[in-house]
Amino acid sequence: MTAALTASAALLLTACGSGGGDESSSDKIAGADSAEKPSASPSVSASADGIDRPAIKLPSDMKNVFEDRQTGDPQKDAILADNERAVSTVDQAMAYGNLKKSGIAFYYTDSAMVGVYNYAKDNIARKSSWAGTLRYFDRQVTVFDKTSAAVTYCTDESKANVKDLKTDKVNVVETSPESYVYYNTGVKKNKDGVWQIWSLHEDRGAKRCQP
Repeated sequence: MTAALTASAALLLTACGSGGGDESSSDKIAGADSAEKPSASPSVSASADGIDRPAIKLPSDMKNVFEDRQTGDPQKDAILADNERAVSTVDQAMAYGNLKKSGIAFYYTDSAMVGVYNYAKDNIARKSSWAGTLRYFDRQVTVFDKTSAAVTYCTDESKANVKDLKTDKVNVVETSPESYVYYNTGVKKNKDGVWQIWSLHEDRGAKRCQP
């Protein structure tokens, strides 16, 4: 977990830095071996691949905008679609305080799952989430083979703020260079055909993502 994720002044991110290291956790990852899925209607685009995916629905005051969704390459488009779903599962977990039915374990694995699980768990315990709009742009996919790839992208947090779920109060976070984050993720296709994130690195304040 990076320092930015634990600093109270920083906007809550939708993911956390996880670069390998220790993949163990003192807590069982909720939902990792569970078939339970959220009952809400999906707000992320449904797939036509026949995979039985967890439903994803975010609150009305939480919006993710994903750019560069279509590349013209079916494999890259599938990878980007699962990247969107992965990001949204973490937001869903924090917004509703439910890790078990969030879908995190469906789209994350290895050290990345441990990182985002602990990140979401910490924010749920503090009754902390976010409200507003997060924009994901400059999304690029590098395919290595049929089952492995890398996804990089920038996040614009300038229109999102920290939300206290105990009071429903939204605390405005001043826009600064730190509001722009660069992500570098490793993904691999599991036996069910899902492109799971297994490694995750962030660079908060990255120059390449500044307006």
